[in-house]
Amino acid sequence: MVKDDKTQKKMNFFLPKTFASELKERQSVRATFRLSEGCINAISIVATQMGIKQKSLFDHLAEDMDSLKSIAREIKQRKIKKQGRIQKTFVISKKSLSSIDEISNMFNSSRDVLIEHYIQRLLPIISKERVKHEKRKEFLVKIKKHFHQGEKILDDIRKQLGSDDPIINKFKMVMSGYETVKDNMEAFIDRSKGIEEFDADDLNL
Repeated sequence: MVKDDKTQKKMNFFLPKTFASELKERQSVRATFRLSEGCINAISIVATQMGIKQKSLFDHLAEDMDSLKSIAREIKQRKIKKQGRIQKTFVISKKSLSSIDEISNMFNSSRDVLIEHYIQRLLPIISKERVKHEKRKEFLVKIKKHFHQGEKILDDIRKQLGSDDPIINKFKMVMSGYETVKDNMEAFIDRSKGIEEFDADDLNL
């Protein structure tokens, strides 16, 4: 029993320090990279399409240490293009920045180029999402048409049964929810317009 108490005390002592350390690693910091316009656009597009923050995308990148090491080994053998890069500041976690810097220093490679080549591996996602984007636009046209039909039905109910008919409020609730979904879908498609103009050749590799 005494031994168990000592163990518990040790756990109580170490847990807060570990927890504090994890919190510090998750702290957001600002990091500036020099990336091609295509890479910057790709980061924005993937984050938008996946419904995540760009910070989360960098976290995913940093967690994939094996891929980063593989890329670092590969780019050491290549001549790197330095022209055509744009200075861009991102908000990323302290841990992610540390991981990227670690690989960059380990292989004496540019962290900017590491990011560029990693983002290049996400191009298949952009290709698939571009197809979905066009289909979403087609469905939005149908949804708008269907919504207007619903509005006409609501108007007909009002004219034939009166504004105080019990069915009016119920149908108005349906149409209100439908309008919210339609507007959200339209806003998402509008935010995703960048995918229509994206050109993979703009990545400075």
